[in-house]
Amino acid sequence: MKGGTAVTDPPRAPLRMSDVSFDVGTYAATVRPVDWADLDLDGFRTRPLSDGTLRCLRYMSDVETHTVCYLRDLLITPSHRDPAITTFLSGWNWEEYWHGEILDKVLQIHGVPTGPEHTQALRKDLGWSDRWAPLVQSIAANLVGEDFIATHMTWGAVNEWCTHSGYSRLVAVERHPLLTEILRRIAKQETRHIAFYNSQARDRLTDRPKAQRITRLALRARWGIVGSGVMPHDEIKHLLTYLYGDQDGLVEARTIDTKIDTLPGLAGLQLVERQLRRFGITQ
Repeated sequence: MKGGTAVTDPPRAPLRMSDVSFDVGTYAATVRPVDWADLDLDGFRTRPLSDGTLRCLRYMSDVETHTVCYLRDLLITPSHRDPAITTFLSGWNWEEYWHGEILDKVLQIHGVPTGPEHTQALRKDLGWSDRWAPLVQSIAANLVGEDFIATHMTWGAVNEWCTHSGYSRLVAVERHPLLTEILRRIAKQETRHIAFYNSQARDRLTDRPKAQRITRLALRARWGIVGSGVMPHDEIKHLLTYLYGDQDGLVEARTIDTKIDTLPGLAGLQLVERQLRRFGITQ
């Protein structure tokens, strides 16, 4: 891939997610930053990305970089008492950090500002809502007790399905071979994240009507598309329009909703399609 030759290759097929069994010990032993050392990122100088895609990548990078703040909120809930969960979250946060780093590299080549100053400004804009959110969530989660963990794991599964889908859609929309390879490597790690959250959610929802009711209520009342708690309204709408605004995008959104339907007690929520309607993408 040296010398920019990667960008002349034909794009591969869209990303696919397979069902993967999950072992926390194996995951912990194999956690690593996403590798891009063999890729010649100067290929983006000879074939730059479109403005619409760069805007989506900025959104995705900001969300990946914010993972550590999401982790902060989770570690003051009952989830922190489960060693399997905390083992996974440690590696998950590390891998997500590096996802943001490689996306930042791509953005920097295109002259899009990134780095600590941008991240600091983003978090400052969250204001008091970001300061109070961990306290409110901690109180609510600890009042609910162990059943909150089912909500946390399900929320994570939904978010990871959406994240993987977003990368897949960007591959299909932009059709840039070098970007495709980068997003494939990120998505490969996201697939393991999905496997963990999905298996945990199923285990904690199965034959637990109370956990199902709490999780269903929380998702229906509070869930928004990944990044909606961090990103401005216009950026969310751009991302959803750019990736899901055509018929293929709508099919993909409904595919995610179908995955959610398979979780015990959660059929019929239509979470993703409701977000498309909320932002005026579909009727």
